[in-house]
Amino acid sequence: MIEVKIRKLNIKDWKPVSEIYRLGIETGYATFEKNVPSWIEWDRKHLPLCRFVAEYENEVVGWAALSPVSDRDAYKGVAELSLYVAPAFIRKGIGKQLLKELIEESEKKGIWTLQATMFPKNTASVHLHELCGFRKVGLRAKIAKLDGKWRDTVLYERRSRMRSYK
Repeated sequence: MIEVKIRKLNIKDWKPVSEIYRLGIETGYATFEKNVPSWIEWDRKHLPLCRFVAEYENEVVGWAALSPVSDRDAYKGVAELSLYVAPAFIRKGIGKQLLKELIEESEKKGIWTLQATMFPKNTASVHLHELCGFRKVGLRAKIAKLDGKWRDTVLYERRSRMRSYK
């Protein structure tokens, strides 16, 4: 495992963050997105809280952020996470460090449910989320098309351990 420095993501990180995202898009099993958005578009779609980068030897090698799942008040404590690691650093514990920080900080900020959607083929992501206490909620069969082909996704969620649901 490589120890990294986890810190807040800011606009100055956009170049390496967008490059890591672009590389994730190119794999064909990280997202349905086809293009990297501008900083303005990305910033608008993500919550201002819980945006992190992982640095190794002063290089951004991964990032994580939250998006709202709904603008309805009842869902203000539910967020969808995005987490990407540079290809050269996959399976070195960086995703786990980012996800643990995201979980801890999101709970402090009042998020009671984190959800993650991924392609079943993305076994590294599936394993990471299960390792960090997420449970599989279900399979969303043929939910959307990517490159003209219907694709399935799996939905995972993690409830905050800081809240009581009785």
